[in-house]
Amino acid sequence: MVNFYNASKKMNFKNLRLIVCGTDTDIGKTIVSSLLVQGLDATYWKPIQSGLEDGGDTKTICKLLQLPPERSLPEKYKFKAAVSPHWAAEKENRIIDPKKLNLPLINKPLIIETAGGVLVPLTRNYLQIDLLKKWMIPVILVARSGLGTLNHTLLSIEALKNRGIPILGIILNGELHPDNPKTLEEFGKVPIIAQLPKFEHLSARVLSEQWTKQGLTSTLSGLISDQSI
Repeated sequence: MVNFYNASKKMNFKNLRLIVCGTDTDIGKTIVSSLLVQGLDATYWKPIQSGLEDGGDTKTICKLLQLPPERSLPEKYKFKAAVSPHWAAEKENRIIDPKKLNLPLINKPLIIETAGGVLVPLTRNYLQIDLLKKWMIPVILVARSGLGTLNHTLLSIEALKNRGIPILGIILNGELHPDNPKTLEEFGKVPIIAQLPKFEHLSARVLSEQWTKQGLTSTLSGLISDQSI
């Protein structure tokens, strides 16, 4: 197993809580969550999992990073169908109860991966953004780097800002784009934290190399300090 640099010790944010939320489906939230869990020596939590064909994202991250059991928390809700959480629940004659989705009390950094994007329904009358509003902890938006990202990302930013939900920044996935990062920062007034390439072979070592290459210890430390998290 690779011995990775423990960024969280240098940053000293043991009570840090961050939400990883996407602007679309299959956007790379789990890759970004893996990057953050490893780089921050954090615990991973996906409160709602829709789609269990490959065992779910918790299993994927634990296997990829070789996490010990105490570095991940069990889901509050797990559904078989890979569809929106509200419909996945209905297919199993269940209902997600937002009152049961409280932030866990742990003495380590915590990375929370949402099920889908900002406005995904959790029930017929409760959106994911309602839960984010309840929690009021910083969001990292995960977005595509290429065509279509401007509309999706700026709409997501607007929805979060209209509800006063803090946004730490954006992480882009895919082939580097010559203009989109600049345009997103100009119109969204939100920093680009990192730009991740398309990974042909994803591993813990590859993520560690990206963390170092993109200077994420310094970038995140500055952003987190600016927001007084």
